[in-house]
Amino acid sequence: MNLQELTERMHRIRDANDWQRFHSPKNLAMAASVEMAELVEIFQWLGEDESRRLPPEQLAHAGQEIGDVVLYLLLMCSELGLDMDQVVRAKLADSERRFGK
Repeated sequence: MNLQELTERMHRIRDANDWQRFHSPKNLAMAASVEMAELVEIFQWLGEDESRRLPPEQLAHAGQEIGDVVLYLLLMCSELGLDMDQVVRAKLADSERRFGK
């Protein structure tokens, strides 16, 4: 996954629709949270096993919501001047240090 390419493509969509004025870090965090809530809704009331065996339509819906969350987070990183790859790798290294075996 080329994060720079994805960010540039999102910027083109944003700019073509004059959405940059809405893309403050606060608004992007809220939008990502809303999309995450939509993902959670797919799993609401499912048992543990059911959540691992979603029917194809629900699985596709989950994929759409995951994509929404990731794209909003990419835009948020761009607005904050953060490199998504770098922050994810740093967090993973921290988790490996704290919890790795």
